[in-house]
Amino acid sequence: MFSALSIPSQRYWLLGLLVLWAVLLFGGFLFGGAGEASRRMPTWTRMASSATLVVAAFSWYAFARGGPAGSYALLVAVGMTFGLLGDLLLAGLLPGGRNVIAGIAAFGIGHVFYITAMLRLATAAGLINPGPRWGALAVWLLVGLVGWYVVVWRGAAGAGIAPTIVHWIALPYALLLAATAGLATGLALQDSRFIPLALGAALFLLSDLILAGEMFSGLSFRLIGDVIWLTYGPGQMLIVYSIGAALARLLRS
Repeated sequence: MFSALSIPSQRYWLLGLLVLWAVLLFGGFLFGGAGEASRRMPTWTRMASSATLVVAAFSWYAFARGGPAGSYALLVAVGMTFGLLGDLLLAGLLPGGRNVIAGIAAFGIGHVFYITAMLRLATAAGLINPGPRWGALAVWLLVGLVGWYVVVWRGAAGAGIAPTIVHWIALPYALLLAATAGLATGLALQDSRFIPLALGAALFLLSDLILAGEMFSGLSFRLIGDVIWLTYGPGQMLIVYSIGAALARLLRS
């Protein structure tokens, strides 16, 4: 993850941010107290964990700028920033209170940056084999479609909830996240250094489907909010720290 960084202080800084992120996310879960039936993690530890990833992403960019992975690092950093914005909007911490549509839009914009980063990386690194690239994308788009149908559409029907425009908005959003997972998997099939990236994108999609089920279809189980964050948070972390894999690949390609 850090092998492409030649300066020890840069490695220690990014490792320190990774440890801080883990303490905030997992520590918030372990020591957060009883809280609500759906969540143990305090809001501040969740938001702080995402903010830490923004700092980590821009730190990667600061260390990689001017090099072959600079563009990838910047796009991922901007994407993570929109992820933090989405977190704040869904948590109701910005003026105007909780705004689900704006939160979805922020996450969606973030994934547009992730997708752009992966497409540019694939071209720069020569990872453009059409079989794994488009095959993985097709499979994940199907997964996203089926996941939306089962969790959001059928889930709402099973709970006696009449579908609204929000349920339909969740479909292109799910497909966007699935596209991120598909492109990441395409990279991983051609270079194993990107397996963590593919796992991160898959975890993000899984987290979003659970969140969509909770918000739109009445899905509920104990600590559902923590499950969402324990899949979402590691997913974002793996995407951010994939900058190290991109740097290693491009420096040696």
